[in-house]
Amino acid sequence: MRWPRREHRRSRAVAEFAFAFLDCEFGGLDLEAHDITEIGVVVTDYRLAELAAAEWKVRARPERISPEAAALQGYDAEVWSREAVPVRQALSELAALFPAGKTVVPAGQNVRMDVQFLERAYAKCGIPWPFDYHVIDLATLYYAWSLVAGETVPALSLRQAANAAGLAKGPTVHRAMADARLTLETFRHYVGRLAPRGGPEPALPASTEPALPASTEPAPTEPAPPEPAPR
Repeated sequence: MRWPRREHRRSRAVAEFAFAFLDCEFGGLDLEAHDITEIGVVVTDYRLAELAAAEWKVRARPERISPEAAALQGYDAEVWSREAVPVRQALSELAALFPAGKTVVPAGQNVRMDVQFLERAYAKCGIPWPFDYHVIDLATLYYAWSLVAGETVPALSLRQAANAAGLAKGPTVHRAMADARLTLETFRHYVGRLAPRGGPEPALPASTEPALPASTEPAPTEPAPPEPAPR
């Protein structure tokens, strides 16, 4: 019996990937009720070396920005009226920033939230989605490090991971580019803590138990072969 032939998709080499460490700020957490107000991104190669970075204040509808979100991220309507760009422009320039021929993976802290808002915005603007369908999240890396290190994790937030790494102290205003850079630096920190260290494992020490005394009994001898029968 011949089994049906399987088709294997060619796996990509790791070097073909680039990572977009993203942080977006929103007028709130409801996709249907709030707008993107700010986008920050740091693009790296597969070894986390920086390739490009940019940020945009995004023009949002005032009624789609909650007072709580505005206070949390330092949103100032007067500043945004002068510096913000239309969302279509921000999304187009974001996609143009990515290296040609690379598969760009979104990365960040709770980056699924950023991806959801960006997916909706790209679809509404009719602009092709520029990202891969995978994501890489700092929270997972931070938790993996805590298991290896035997540390207790009280929270999986960016501030907690960065504070534990000694990269931030206390609460700060949420700003897109600052958080994108802090996420990348924190990611690099925990990757370094999980990297193999030193050379090969040393050989096990020789046994310290005393050797057994040699036996004084004569070694057994094999019986002599039987005499051949006379013909």
